[in-house]
Amino acid sequence: MVKLFFLFLCSFPLFAVSMILHNGRVVTQDSQGSIHQAVAVRDGRIVATGPDAAILAMREAGTQVIDLGGRMVLPGLIDPHVHALGGALSEYREKLPPLDSIAAIQKWIVEKAKSTPKGEWIVVPRTLPPRLREMRMPTRADLDVVKTHPVAFDGSYVWSANSMALAISGITKDTPNPPGGEVVKGPDGEPNGILRAASGLLKGVRTSKPFTEEERLAALEKMLQIYAEAGLTTIGDRAVGPADVALFEKLHRDKRLAVRTVLTWRINTNRPMPEVLKEIRENPWTTNQGDEWLKFGTFKVTLDGGQSVGTAYQRMPYGPFGRQLYGQTNPDARGTLFVEPDDLYTIFAAARDKGWQLTSHVQGGSAIDILLDVFERLDKVKPIAPTRSHVMHGSFMSPDALQRMKRMGIVADVQPHWLHLDVPALRRVFGLDNMRWFFPLRSMIEMGIVTAGGSDHMIGHDKDKAVNPFNPFYGMWMSITRRTTEGQVVYPEECVTREQALKMFTIWPAYMIFDEKVKGTIEKGKYADLTVIDRDYFKCPEDEIREIQPVMTIVGGQIRHRKM
Repeated sequence: MVKLFFLFLCSFPLFAVSMILHNGRVVTQDSQGSIHQAVAVRDGRIVATGPDAAILAMREAGTQVIDLGGRMVLPGLIDPHVHALGGALSEYREKLPPLDSIAAIQKWIVEKAKSTPKGEWIVVPRTLPPRLREMRMPTRADLDVVKTHPVAFDGSYVWSANSMALAISGITKDTPNPPGGEVVKGPDGEPNGILRAASGLLKGVRTSKPFTEEERLAALEKMLQIYAEAGLTTIGDRAVGPADVALFEKLHRDKRLAVRTVLTWRINTNRPMPEVLKEIRENPWTTNQGDEWLKFGTFKVTLDGGQSVGTAYQRMPYGPFGRQLYGQTNPDARGTLFVEPDDLYTIFAAARDKGWQLTSHVQGGSAIDILLDVFERLDKVKPIAPTRSHVMHGSFMSPDALQRMKRMGIVADVQPHWLHLDVPALRRVFGLDNMRWFFPLRSMIEMGIVTAGGSDHMIGHDKDKAVNPFNPFYGMWMSITRRTTEGQVVYPEECVTREQALKMFTIWPAYMIFDEKVKGTIEKGKYADLTVIDRDYFKCPEDEIREIQPVMTIVGGQIRHRKM
């Protein structure tokens, strides 16, 4: 076999290589499922894979040779859904505590008050109620643990405020609800502190001292390095505007990007339609504009809210448990729709005319259905499959939604770790039967829907404890086990194989971002993006998968992280 490999090499010019990794198990993920001992790199690309003897024969003076010691090499891992700058700034100045209960939140507020001048705002970092031990929104009474500071709790689309914060903001029982929002009242008719899609009523709230441009650059650079240490070689930032783009471009010019980055432009739709369309038509950005390190990916609209705070636009009402978990006052409430269907079609049509790939944040089932309705309207004008447009999140699927996605060639951007973290609360809201279509990953994959796994990382630097965890092996483990924090396996028929889970973080997201010809597998001519891990992904005990540690991350032939 080695002799035949030498003959193959001799039929081509033998170029010098910059790096050789040998004595390992190189999972190429090619069409044959080949696993080799070694891989050679030149000019940032894969030159060859094969047995040790053949690859080591390519070594020349100056070639960096790395003995893997039997370790496994995977194609560089991809997380196509993070919010890098938010995550970067969240712990740039101080480490966040684990806020896993209302008691922990109260303790943090008390400690924060000791170092915060009286009268200044204290804002609890974004924390999602379904993940609190009490499974409920904190109220004014909970946040009144200090009375010398205005306190706000950031629950994403729903906030809470203490008595002082409400008073400063002039929020009383007579305050009218803002459009699409609600000042939630208690049994006494007074505001209980919960502001559903109404945090804009809070006056003067500020999460922290403003960051300078240099601080933002330094924080973003650090976050990208942390992603590399988690084994990631490409990330997709899923909500950027002009200021964010400028930061990424500055880092790119200065060669300070630790990982490859794909940018999603999220446009503000909360303004007159002529303004939105004008910005789309005049903005020079479009899909795939850029280079191998930094480029634009998708045009994004936020269609509904979040399941974590009861604003995702659902097919079914949130019901009685919605009052406890989200502060819902109407048991028939189904969530919030931010953009009307005809407006979404008009916006998407303009964006597609500019050459954009399209997506929308959709968590609730009805929001998914509306997005697919719009995709179908666009598909009738011109096939949408070539754009690789996709459903972002798509938490609450249905058999009909999956069939429509398959028929149109729509891709899925999913967050499998939500199965672990959020199903315990969500099943109390909607019932276990309705969890059948909460990320039905195996059904999606077997139907041929390209399914890319992502984290939606927003807050924190710890890959396992952040909101949301960005450890790719955590996502793979959850896709494989579907085991919740309560130990329940939710619809085991939707568990995927280890091979499928790995593809969810390699070749399938590479396809979604139009990079399958240069990423996602370890094959000649592709980028030398490699993740070396500390154990055998395919043979280690199932519950060890989430504990797998990257010991080396290589991006374009450059070592970005090494711990071996």
